[in-house]
Amino acid sequence: MIARSLTISQDPQEPDFVQDPYRFYALRHRASPVFYWEQYGMWCVAGYDQVNGLLRDRRLGRENRWGAPLNPVEGREHLSDFDRIESGSLLEREPPAHSRLRTLVNRAFVSRSVERLRPRIHALAHQLIDALPADDAFDLLPSFATPIPLTVICELLGVPVTRADDLLGWSHAMCEMYVPQRARETENRANRASADFGAFLTAHIAEHRHSTTDDLLSALIAVRDTGEKLTDDELISTCVLLLNAGHEATVHQTGNAVKTILDQGGDPRRFFATPEAGAATVEEALRFDAPLHMFTRYAYEDIDLGPVTLKPGEQVALLLGAANRDPSAFEAPDQFRPGRADQKNVSFGAGLHFCIGAPLARLELQESLAVLFSRLPDLKLRQPPRYRNSYHFHGLESLVAESG
Repeated sequence: MIARSLTISQDPQEPDFVQDPYRFYALRHRASPVFYWEQYGMWCVAGYDQVNGLLRDRRLGRENRWGAPLNPVEGREHLSDFDRIESGSLLEREPPAHSRLRTLVNRAFVSRSVERLRPRIHALAHQLIDALPADDAFDLLPSFATPIPLTVICELLGVPVTRADDLLGWSHAMCEMYVPQRARETENRANRASADFGAFLTAHIAEHRHSTTDDLLSALIAVRDTGEKLTDDELISTCVLLLNAGHEATVHQTGNAVKTILDQGGDPRRFFATPEAGAATVEEALRFDAPLHMFTRYAYEDIDLGPVTLKPGEQVALLLGAANRDPSAFEAPDQFRPGRADQKNVSFGAGLHFCIGAPLARLELQESLAVLFSRLPDLKLRQPPRYRNSYHFHGLESLVAESG
């Protein structure tokens, strides 16, 4: 029996919540940071210390050992292509499979490897700003925030940037699977996108086998062809994950960060006066308005959450956005304070599933935002931006701005 006082009804698609989930989080921190979210049908954790600890707790995991995507589930036949891709994703696996897959791609994403991409990101940011209209408004999301991470991950992996529109369409359709109470057509669209994405990669990988380019896909194909460490399905799933995760969250974080910085008023260049200031600004933007607010885990054994004990097979939702605003962990959590002494956001997760692309995302944000505000210090928003109706991926619908 779930205690009535700990059962919370909050529609994640309710307009006021979509635009400002932080008021809801503040209420949870004051009342109970562990609660049962009726619309999701699972226990949720909002407190920083507990979220941070559970992200690292090996008694919890991403692998659904009782159903999809690892095992076929009755009633999900229409999601067979989506589940096939999910089942080979390192995001959905636990050791030893997770360790093996992560080791294969980790070298490309460590800080010392991504640092060599800084000049490319810098040049691309200037190129995109050069293309903005000088005497008219522009939407920074499609014209600036999206092309940078999408181009970089395509080039890093070895996928043609000319297919960017297709990649975006497939990615958006698949990410809609994380929206609660989704429609059947949403699921059908995600499954079609998965099938098309997989077919494209299968054909591209067959062609790329004969390429002499030095990219991550060539390295993964070489591993696959040894027949020891990577299956065909895992190769496809890994490429889909890297392409989707390599741009989706960074696009949202770029938009959220621009909004946050402009909301502070004054000359935005002050936040990027030095590389150290820029890094601190990006880190605080990640804490203040993160692009991913919920990450779920399955309990593999009894887990004591305080007011309730999770049983094996039950899911728990770790609320990253709420943890980042916990007043017991951050001084003045609702204030934007770059360089704060208590910076320890969990926007990239923690533990075994800490975001493998975190160094690349940080670099892209630091470089692109520094260039943007150095080139357009008088940038201002044409209209108040609104957040998309998608709780899991917290980002703006558009970011219409003008300069001058």
